[in-house]
Amino acid sequence: MKPTSSFASTLASTITRYLELNFALGKRYRHEITTLKSLDRFLSQFSRASQDLTVETFHAWCQSQAGLTPRVRRYRMFMIRRFCRYRRRTMPDCFVPDPSLFPLPGQTVIPYIFSETVVARLMRAAQSLQRQPYSPLRPEVVRLAVVLLYTTGMRIGELLRLVVGDFDSREGTLLVRASKFHKSRILPLPQGVIHELEHYLQVRRRHNLATNPDTPFIGHRRHGERAYTAWGLQCSLWALLDACNIRTRSGRRPRVHDFRHSCAVNALIRWYRAGVDVSTKLPFLAAYLGHVSIISTYRYLHFVEPLRALASSRFSDSYGELVIPLSVREGRRP
Repeated sequence: MKPTSSFASTLASTITRYLELNFALGKRYRHEITTLKSLDRFLSQFSRASQDLTVETFHAWCQSQAGLTPRVRRYRMFMIRRFCRYRRRTMPDCFVPDPSLFPLPGQTVIPYIFSETVVARLMRAAQSLQRQPYSPLRPEVVRLAVVLLYTTGMRIGELLRLVVGDFDSREGTLLVRASKFHKSRILPLPQGVIHELEHYLQVRRRHNLATNPDTPFIGHRRHGERAYTAWGLQCSLWALLDACNIRTRSGRRPRVHDFRHSCAVNALIRWYRAGVDVSTKLPFLAAYLGHVSIISTYRYLHFVEPLRALASSRFSDSYGELVIPLSVREGRRP
């Protein structure tokens, strides 16, 4: 991705250099581009075209973001702060926002953990999705999306970039290309997932649809063979969730990203049930999910049932004799 030339404020050249530097470091900065364009347009229209970024203009720009959630506004403010810190390298007196005045991050979203039973319901419900002229295999495509999201924990962007050539049926693997942090990885697949992929390709052939190596797996035929957009896939998944009446504790639909959380948690549950040393498996889980380190994986490991019961049972089996109940300790006192 290259910096665009659409910046028009007095900061245009500095913004361009800032983006060029970060692109050279391998960062994509898509959200940063959107935020910096917003600031650039605002400064261009604020009182006069030569307006610089000051306490007043930054506060006014923040007010223009009032329609966003506190978390998103805080995120964007930190983007601008990072840009200002870059700018200060050559302009020591330039304005840098004070992060203590930013909105509080708010409560972290509690993910919905999909169980095997719930996913099976979603897979069955996918067959009732309405076929469209531009998406004659919509039920099969959405079913495959559910299977891959749940079993591999892929990010939605990784899923939508998958093409037929990424699937190696002989080795039973799936190639996830140039994902976050520009890392690619090869995912070994369970036999059931291999069967789902092979069956999907057979259905495409029966309907005389393309199975070329560059054909998107999660795709449609509008304007040629193209992958679903994130919004288009999300709408289809919402239809499944509504059909199965699946809601979080707050009454909302689960997020697409909750499949990724579910993949990590269910991996731990399987390992506990199999009696393996979970701590030695975590680096493999981190690599499978495409994380740079195991630290990033910890935020996906939620202590929920039945994981809580399995972990407690293993602890009791290993160290239960060392734990003395409080009532027993009190009875031993002189």
